[in-house]
Amino acid sequence: MDKDQVVPLAEACAEIVEPTIHSGEIAGLTVPEATRADANSYIAGTIDSNELVDRVRAKYGLA
Repeated sequence: MDKDQVVPLAEACAEIVEPTIHSGEIAGLTVPEATRADANSYIAGTIDSNELVDRVRAKYGLA
């Protein structure tokens, strides 16, 4: 991708989320459906990255 190319926000978010989930799966982790739903909300733009982190941290007692 050209560094000056404008990428739609949803595509940019997906480019962050998808490899992150894949990396976890390669390491033997399972990403629960609720966490995937939160990630999809982030990709759709209904929550921002701070909200995504807050939700994940709360799910795992890290809040």
